[in-house]
Amino acid sequence: MTESTSPIVFEQQGYVLVARLNRPKQYNALSTELIEQLAERLVVANQDPSVRCAVLLGSPNVFAAGADLKEMQAKGPMEIMSDARAEQWSRIARFDKPLIAGVCGFALGGGCELAMHADIILAGSNAEFGQPEINLGIMPGAGGTQRLVRAVGKSKAMELCLSGGRMSAEEAMRFNLVSSVHPPELIERRCIELAEQIATKAPVAARMIKEAVNRSFETGLNEGLLFEKRVFAILAGTEDRDEGIQAFLEKRSPVFKGQ
Repeated sequence: MTESTSPIVFEQQGYVLVARLNRPKQYNALSTELIEQLAERLVVANQDPSVRCAVLLGSPNVFAAGADLKEMQAKGPMEIMSDARAEQWSRIARFDKPLIAGVCGFALGGGCELAMHADIILAGSNAEFGQPEINLGIMPGAGGTQRLVRAVGKSKAMELCLSGGRMSAEEAMRFNLVSSVHPPELIERRCIELAEQIATKAPVAARMIKEAVNRSFETGLNEGLLFEKRVFAILAGTEDRDEGIQAFLEKRSPVFKGQ
């Protein structure tokens, strides 16, 4: 891992942007600085054609144990309401390219919420997910009550948020919070392999697929189908669509340019 005092470290491997949380002594607690740096880098990556997919990683034994409580303790109701972090979380959510999270160890509170901002979560067999904010007399504040119920259903989300309990990697897969479980030492490799596979696909289509799938959680079926039809038609005007069909007919691998 790159030696750095930055709370999050970035590197690019081909078309894949890799972001590593880098506060191991603080269990990767999500400080304001960390969230700001992640949000700012993803905003830049949105406009960078050399980035086609991103991977978010923690440490081998902890993804992120939650918010930075020392920062939180100093803020009252009005400061929380006007906290700039809310906009940083929104900027992360607006990243419109595929985002994969590799979770090993604890993903609790804000850590669980950060993982749920990803489109795909791969979990190490040692991963534990939870929203334990109620143990501190508070509640999830970065989308936990909204994203968790969409992922695991109302009953399980209520159980986790109200009890402050945790969910193992295997249970998280059964409840569809994660897509697969792997040995912890293989998580980074599996995430990057999947990201590299996605990065070979048509970039414009990948962005449209992400938006269309996310719309399914926000709209009714008819409106979602109409959106799908429109973007399907838009993709018919891309060079990548022509290249994909031509490559298939010529029995070769396509070379997509994101155009």
